Amino acid sequence: MFGQFLNIIVRSIKLDKTLYKDNKNFGEAAIYFSIIIILITAIIGLIPGSIFLKFMGGVFGSNNIQGPSIRSVMVTTIIVWLIKTAYLYFVGVVLFPSKGTKCNYRKILVTVGYASAPLILNAFIVDAKLLYFIFIPYIWYNVSLIIGINHILKFESYFKSSLIVLGPIIVLFLFFINQLFGSYSSTIS
Repeated sequence: MFGQFLNIIVRSIKLDKTLYKDNKNFGEAAIYFSIIIILITAIIGLIPGSIFLKFMGGVFGSNNIQGPSIRSVMVTTIIVWLIKTAYLYFVGVVLFPSKGTKCNYRKILVTVGYASAPLILNAFIVDAKLLYFIFIPYIWYNVSLIIGINHILKFESYFKSSLIVLGPIIVLFLFFINQLFGSYSSTIS
């Protein structure tokens, strides 16, 4: 059982698309494996988060900055996992399915959990000088999720799954750009 769990983590980090093709990986224990991966990544995410808080406290002259509790981080992570899965289900299965899309919420939930395995690499960010590398596991996670969504929803190309997975990030990025340049243009005039 533990060997199968480690195998799933390694295959997700290696971006192995056969991970999502094998129905054995979506059996009874799959949801528990996903929950464990999500909780491990939440706990590991505290490492770069606390380093960032300590760094920012030093920059602004306040070393008394307290981070969130482990309980609040775990609850928030599970809520975000459920919301992201609901979004992927709604957009990928309800709004823009392909001809072969036959997928339930649980399978997408497990896929999002498995795709989160590259976030375990945040454990290597142990110093403020390494904070810039926090984007590498996040990009790796998104690529893993694109591969997983592409295979479980049976899309013909990675373009559609990329748009579905990266859609919220693109919208958020455009919003921030609009806010940045909108406020910049109002200060000029």
